[in-house]
Amino acid sequence: MVKKSLMYANLCLILWCVSCQSEKKEKTEAATFNVTSPLVKDTLIDKEYVAQIRSINHIELRAQEKGYIQSIYVDEGQPVKKGQLLFKIMPNLYESDVNRAKAEAKYAEIEYQNTKNLSDKNIVAPQEMAMAKARYDKARAELASTDIHLKFTEIRAPFSGIVGKLHVRKGSLVDDGELITELSDNSKMWVYFNVPEAEYLDQMEDRKNEPLHVRLKMANGKEFSQQGVVETIESDFDNETGNIAYRATFLNPNGLLRYGETGNILITAPYPHAVMIPQKATFEELEKKYVYVITKDNKVKAREIKVAAELPHIYVVASGLGKDDRILLDGLRLVQENQKISSRYQKPEKVMSNLDLYAE
Repeated sequence: MVKKSLMYANLCLILWCVSCQSEKKEKTEAATFNVTSPLVKDTLIDKEYVAQIRSINHIELRAQEKGYIQSIYVDEGQPVKKGQLLFKIMPNLYESDVNRAKAEAKYAEIEYQNTKNLSDKNIVAPQEMAMAKARYDKARAELASTDIHLKFTEIRAPFSGIVGKLHVRKGSLVDDGELITELSDNSKMWVYFNVPEAEYLDQMEDRKNEPLHVRLKMANGKEFSQQGVVETIESDFDNETGNIAYRATFLNPNGLLRYGETGNILITAPYPHAVMIPQKATFEELEKKYVYVITKDNKVKAREIKVAAELPHIYVVASGLGKDDRILLDGLRLVQENQKISSRYQKPEKVMSNLDLYAE
């Protein structure tokens, strides 16, 4: 008895599922779907290039003399002015060298003056006068040299900028040439990016000797407030990649950009006779983009397309569609390949003008 009841229940469940699928199919076939065609018109598109952001002046500060770090007057990330004292190496040894050189220079000066007085009275030979003068000049040169070494114990900012990571601490023993920190001038930024050969040729033809203005999209997806200008293009193309390197300069008044950041350069370029469709009319399979094309007998056919550029809610199609093709605008998940549907045509101009309203 229990077995018969289970069989009856399973039979009812199967019949119910078949009934639901049949009902869903009837509703889908009965539904009317919106279709449209690509819009073909001249437009402007933004081409993006991966960029590296660098300071207009970025240097390493290294010790010019060996010794112990006596004082550190700055911290990492601190803005400093040109000539500001940053670090001091213990100067005792170099001060003693200066004092000794001063004494030797003074002695040589006295000897030179005495010899000169005697030379004026023709008491000493000219050769002896020349030797005294040479000893005095040598002593003065040695004094100047020791004075320079003493000044090297003070490390000052060669220009205004921002202090980088500190590689030493107070009391550290540093050798001549050892890295202490970096200094970046971020008042202007140099942004480097590579452009393919074909796009380089198009840009050179379009600009007609006028400056090429560019925009910067930062890592958070927002555009930087300042426009940049391409000031330098390298002389040679990279034979391996077919690219040429550009350098754009951006003013950085608020210091938002820092050395080492990344982003994307945006260059607005004309795109004549662009074939445009709504993004919502596409779907993806295995990283390829498709649309549903409606045939003359109102059947649904999937067709792969290639995207040339992307605009808000719009794809510019490089290949796969013609201007007279009809494509499914919505309900993509409700239809299947080769399914016959009822459609309602909407002009592409109207569809494009209401994309914000249509966007899902």
